[in-house]
Amino acid sequence: QSAVSVPRDFEGCSTLRKYLGQLHFLQSRIPMGNGQEAAVPVTWTEIFSGKAVTHEDIKYEQACVLYNLGALHSMLGAMDKRVSEECAAGAFTYLRDHFPHSYSVDMSHQILSLNINLMLGQAQECLLEKSMLDNRKSFLVARISAQVVDYYKEACRALENSETASLLGKIQKDWKKLVQMKIYYFAAVAHLHMGKQAEEQQKFGERVIYFQSALDKLNEAIKLAKGQPETVQEALRFTMDVIGGKYNSAKKDNDFIYHEAVPALDTLQSVKGAPLVKALPVNPTDPAVTGPDIFAKLVPMAAHEASSLYSEEKAKLLRDVMAKIEAKNEVLDQFMDSMQLDPETVDNLDMYNHIPAVLMEKCAALSVRPDTVRNLVQSMQVLSGVFTDVEASLKEIRDLLEEDEAQERKLQELLGRVPPAPGSPPGLAEVSKECSKYLELHEKASFTNTELHRAMNLHLGNLRLLGGPLEQVRAALPTPTLSEEDKQVLQNLKRILAKVQEMRDQRMSLEQQLRDMIQKDDITTSLVTTDRSEMKKLFEEQLKKYDQLKVYLEQNLAAQENVLKALTDANVKYAAVRKALAEVEHKWNTTVQTLVASYEAYEDLMKKSQEGKDFYTDLEGKAAKLLERARAACQASEAHRQQLLERELKKQPPPRPTAPKPPLQKKALDEAGGPEAAELSSLVLPELPEELRSLPGTR
Repeated sequence: QSAVSVPRDFEGCSTLRKYLGQLHFLQSRIPMGNGQEAAVPVTWTEIFSGKAVTHEDIKYEQACVLYNLGALHSMLGAMDKRVSEECAAGAFTYLRDHFPHSYSVDMSHQILSLNINLMLGQAQECLLEKSMLDNRKSFLVARISAQVVDYYKEACRALENSETASLLGKIQKDWKKLVQMKIYYFAAVAHLHMGKQAEEQQKFGERVIYFQSALDKLNEAIKLAKGQPETVQEALRFTMDVIGGKYNSAKKDNDFIYHEAVPALDTLQSVKGAPLVKALPVNPTDPAVTGPDIFAKLVPMAAHEASSLYSEEKAKLLRDVMAKIEAKNEVLDQFMDSMQLDPETVDNLDMYNHIPAVLMEKCAALSVRPDTVRNLVQSMQVLSGVFTDVEASLKEIRDLLEEDEAQERKLQELLGRVPPAPGSPPGLAEVSKECSKYLELHEKASFTNTELHRAMNLHLGNLRLLGGPLEQVRAALPTPTLSEEDKQVLQNLKRILAKVQEMRDQRMSLEQQLRDMIQKDDITTSLVTTDRSEMKKLFEEQLKKYDQLKVYLEQNLAAQENVLKALTDANVKYAAVRKALAEVEHKWNTTVQTLVASYEAYEDLMKKSQEGKDFYTDLEGKAAKLLERARAACQASEAHRQQLLERELKKQPPPRPTAPKPPLQKKALDEAGGPEAAELSSLVLPELPEELRSLPGTR
């Protein structure tokens, strides 16, 4: 009801567009077309004959609404300021191209073409007027005016059609006369500005012929303008003054000054029109115009099927694009793997400007423990002292045992020819056994002690460094030395690697945009309102929305070859720099690891040092006790040997009395006891205790 009685304003246009859109949505769901099950009679009145025309077809309703939309646009255009190039031809064009022409005579092809060209011509007039007011170049104004002539010529051809003439009646003659007048008038304007261009180019002969032609055409327009309103007559008179003045001045100047030949008009290049106006587009399904689809929940099965077909088209597009992307990515990944260039570590120069965090942590820990090195040295010194004491004790025990063993061998060598003496001093064997055990323990511990001292000497310097000023720590870390040329090589490589990453990121972004766009692309609503015969065309149009993304992706993929070539060249120059940086980095890491290891070894060194002190303190006590036992056992063994000697001496025959002179006594002993007694005397007696030596053989 609102569409039938629309107000004569832009709100009325909006109402007509909304109604047209909802009709379009309805027809795609309900069979209301000609001859279909739900068709209802639709009646409208013809604009020229005034007859009521009825069709059982929803498309007739749409056609009439479109006609009224074009008519309302033309009315609003006539009321509006003449500054817009948009016009009412859009509705008539859509009506001519998408609907049958048999509904009524006012919707015939000729009438619609007449309306279209009248609308376009008037819109072009508005643009011409604006161009003249803006003082555009003469040639551009001439072309715009020539296009007005072209539009009105097309309208005139439609008016001359017999069907149009019979339909329009008397109005046809008036319209034809007015249109012809406009044709001559705007042809005159076009030639006026062509003459002005010739004047600018100092082609004075051409100027004369163009102004003369403009004057001739204006005279024709004046003849056809009889009966037109006074405003039209006034405009024609003003134009005559302009063109007439231009022609007279040009002819006079050429006759008396320039004397250029005046060419025939047909020998000059014709003025080609410049169509600069546009019809207001009509899209019945544009949601910005139609508002929400009130039948949105009614989706025919055919639309679902078509949507599935469209989804397959999208999937095919994605597969094709992804195949290209994956092929390029595989080449890129293989290339980068072979290069072994990590963009994050290729330039690690910054790390040499700072002490690494792990090392700073160790320095901070030692700064609050300033006695670290002194404590370690003192602990190792105490350990060394105890170690030396234990070694001295064990050596003394070993010396006692060896001395006792030597005396025992001498005695055995002598007593081996005589019956062995029963009994021997107890404890010596146990001392020897324990001594061997302690010596074995000492030997093992000695190795550990040596390793501990070596480790301490290895880490002591590093601990002193870590506990000192940070400047010394930083100075102890290796740093690379690069020439300016090396730095340029490095910067160039970094720039190209950044380009590679940028290419990767852009490729991933474009791929994701494509996936998101495909995921969100649902044209079911459009499919509902599209005829099955138009589905393929709709698919093609909808898939065009991906063309721009595809172009960007293809440009990205095409750039890869050049980027990788540049990277190859840069990598060749980088080889020497890379080797030098790798060597310095290895030294840096080794130094840092060594310093950290020294810190971490401190606690272990202190612990092992304490364990060593505890071990040797215990061993020292045991060795001291064993030394006392060894001394006692050796004394007992010595006493036992003396007893054996006394027994042996008692068994020998007494010597004859002699003067108490040692040589004579020895001689008497030799004579009395034979060679055995002489040997016993020489080997044993000098070692007897004083109390035994005082016992003579005169007993």
